[in-house]
Amino acid sequence: MAAPPFRLYDQRGHERAFPTGRQTLLIFVNAECPTCAMTLPLVDRLAAAVGSAADIFVISQDDLPDRVIERYGSSLTVLDDTDLAASRTFDIDVVPTVVHAYPDGNVLTRFVGFDRHAWRDLALDLANVTGTAMPPIDWASLPETRPACGSRSVDIAIEDIGDADLVSRKIDIAPGRDPFETLIDMGVTDGLPVVPPTPERVRAMLTGTVRAPDDIVAVVPPSMGTATVEKVAINAVMAGCRPEYLPVVIAAVEAVCSDDFNIHGVLATTHFVGPILIVNGPVRDRIGMNYGVNALGQGNRANATIGRAVQLLVRNVGGGRPGEIDRATLGQPGKLTFCFAENEGRSSWAPLHVERGFAARQSTVTAFAGVGPVPIADQVSRSAASLARSYGLALAAASHPKQYGLGEIVVIIPPEHVDTFARDGWPKESVRAAIQEATRKPASALRRDDECHEGMLPSDVERVGSATPIEKFRSVRDISIVVSGGDAGKFGAYILGWGGGSRMTTRSIEVMP
Repeated sequence: MAAPPFRLYDQRGHERAFPTGRQTLLIFVNAECPTCAMTLPLVDRLAAAVGSAADIFVISQDDLPDRVIERYGSSLTVLDDTDLAASRTFDIDVVPTVVHAYPDGNVLTRFVGFDRHAWRDLALDLANVTGTAMPPIDWASLPETRPACGSRSVDIAIEDIGDADLVSRKIDIAPGRDPFETLIDMGVTDGLPVVPPTPERVRAMLTGTVRAPDDIVAVVPPSMGTATVEKVAINAVMAGCRPEYLPVVIAAVEAVCSDDFNIHGVLATTHFVGPILIVNGPVRDRIGMNYGVNALGQGNRANATIGRAVQLLVRNVGGGRPGEIDRATLGQPGKLTFCFAENEGRSSWAPLHVERGFAARQSTVTAFAGVGPVPIADQVSRSAASLARSYGLALAAASHPKQYGLGEIVVIIPPEHVDTFARDGWPKESVRAAIQEATRKPASALRRDDECHEGMLPSDVERVGSATPIEKFRSVRDISIVVSGGDAGKFGAYILGWGGGSRMTTRSIEVMP
């Protein structure tokens, strides 16, 4: 496949054209990316090794040339792509992107981020095709991998000379070009069409908050992009939000980007998880959220677009794109959007945010790293004890029947089941304790065997004792109970969490007066 030609100026003001008629290595970078900075010493070594036998160009999307000259002098050739024309024609989604091309411009190799084996193979290929020696690089001292960062060419919220009240870069769309298809081609969508974030729409969205557009909401992993209120508003427009939803989106971004939530780990794991948002307090009714019939399903604009806005921001500002830093083996539909509210009025219990230390009159959003809901059906239990045991028996299979010692999980209980617990006077604490009791199994039942290799090692079973009871969850405090759903139907659900280092996080929502 032939790479597109270009003409760019280097740091000395000389025009450079591609293809060059020689073996060529192109490295697209920007100054904000720590992985790019880590690769520059390698590029310097490669350039010194091949000399004039090949062309090696560092293609910079920002002011990196000045920084490179300070450190490396004139050993590297840095091309100015601050207008991002070359980055766009090469479809650069993340940096660093490395392109190794033949003299005629056909691509030999292309890869992104830092992978030690890929870079070592690249050095070997360059040495072989140019007849030069391998550069002296201590490969064992380098990390196995480092994630790529977001490319400025797909960041729709970077500084430029825009309207006086908006600082985000404006994208000019050619006459006759479909804006919906353009945004998809830019890689800033979640696979579905998004609403074009025109200045008028962004300004309208910003009326939903008292915060200034340039206020920093969060630094978004993995590429550590800065999410200002304006950037959050842009992604909220794209998701289809109304202005009154913006305070909820802002609070959700704060929660998801906290150290406790650990969105970098949530993205990088091969597990199914993604951010799930649970809204509590008066804001639920103020913006028309659904916490009744079909609360976890389609059909409600606030539920659907608030979760989507957060996912889009993590992708577009933080660089969390599927197949790159997002390494989920299968994923799940909730990674598009998963946001719902608690049905506080149909519960005899304290709602989730009150249990987590907030006042009932406060509005909050809780971020939970979880998967899609798994149903629990019990239409015949008439006592709290029987119903709680049904929930426990269903939860015993969470993740895997032989996996125990799990972390956080959310149990969603519908109003009809809440009524059953209320009639017998059961508080949440009793339900949690009954679930833990019903899931408890002797170590011998969890032993790995020839029929199922999952479970406890035989040596561990012997160490703790085969009759020792093992609990499904590390603590009853890890079992969060949320009431949601319609009045009719005895169907609950649970949302499995991820035990890899994310903690449920709640933030207060700053609503308009």
